Amino acid sequence: MTTPDIAARRALGACAALMVGALTLTGCGGSANATNDDGKGGQDSPKTSTAKIVISAKDGSTGASINATGVKVSDGKLTDVKMTVAGSGQAVPGAVSGDGSSWKPKQQLERGTKYEIAATAKDSGGRTAAANSIFTTVSSANSFIGTYTPDDGSTVGAGMPVSFTFDKAITDKKAVQSHITVNSSSGQQVVGHWFGDQRLDFRPQDYWKAGSKVTMKIALDGVQGANGVYGVQKKTVSFTIGRSQVSTVDVNTQTMTVVRDGKTIKSVPISAGSAQHTTYNGQMVIAEKFVQTRMNGSTVGFGGEYDIPDVPHAMRLTSSGTFIHGNYWYNKGNPPFGREGTSHGCVGLADVQGAQGDTTAKWFYDNSLVGDVVIVKNSPDTTVAPDNGLNGWNMAWSAWTAGSAV
Repeated sequence: MTTPDIAARRALGACAALMVGALTLTGCGGSANATNDDGKGGQDSPKTSTAKIVISAKDGSTGASINATGVKVSDGKLTDVKMTVAGSGQAVPGAVSGDGSSWKPKQQLERGTKYEIAATAKDSGGRTAAANSIFTTVSSANSFIGTYTPDDGSTVGAGMPVSFTFDKAITDKKAVQSHITVNSSSGQQVVGHWFGDQRLDFRPQDYWKAGSKVTMKIALDGVQGANGVYGVQKKTVSFTIGRSQVSTVDVNTQTMTVVRDGKTIKSVPISAGSAQHTTYNGQMVIAEKFVQTRMNGSTVGFGGEYDIPDVPHAMRLTSSGTFIHGNYWYNKGNPPFGREGTSHGCVGLADVQGAQGDTTAKWFYDNSLVGDVVIVKNSPDTTVAPDNGLNGWNMAWSAWTAGSAV
């Protein structure tokens, strides 16, 4: 039999259990009039932004691309991107795309440098998302760059090859060459040739067609050229072939005949190399032009035989020091031009000191392009080596194509 006290306690326990149950139901399901000021759960809690930001260089990564690093967003638009050099706070200029979906730096990044990116975006509901990354670009020790000629947008002569010189030895030549393509609007087949491990030249079988446009696509970013060494270049370069000009120097007659687009436009006297210092034979391409330059014999193995500080109208034909240039000192005790070779291997043209006046050398300088061809024949010297300057035309096409890695 139950006593009154026990019955009362049981009744209170039952009521308490019902109250706890009611509170539990209210806490889980809420009430039509309830508010959730703490923001936890319930229909009034804020939603996460659907915008998803991706920074290409992962936070804490090393070896980031100096070309492809940037920011992208899906399901939203970028509202702000700040990129700085970590530590210094120096801003890196960049631009958001017109549709707000991406951002990239305006200039190529530096190798081996630590950067920081902070980006924000909003979704269609105005909700904000943010992302940050601190990373380091690929180091100089672990990357390679190829310096190349000719320059983008230039107009060059019909003999101008595309020439790369890499700052590291390349062991995977196939991988590197296959990521550089050179095409001409003329439809000429263009093939690459390796001179050693650090130089790669491209040319067609015959000189470029006059007026054609040549486009070079460099897609080396991330390409492994050697063990642990990756490319960092990604760009497109275009140049135009001007008129075709080939000038032939005949050492026997000490004359040069200039032929443009198949027609002879001028024949001029020259002074080739002396009997002791002969001029190379072969097809040589003008690689550089200088209105005036210093020529010091000690830099090319001639000791103190000459040092002329103001050689006028000088155009380089070989990397070893052969030029075609103006000569204002020739007539001092020598026969007129066209009678005798007196140089140390260069081709001289009549000129005056100061690179002024209406002279043969000035005319030829003004009428020449980088990439024009100068052929020397009938010299007692050997034929110039194909890799001495931009002179791969002295190699048979079969040998040229044999030196391709693809």
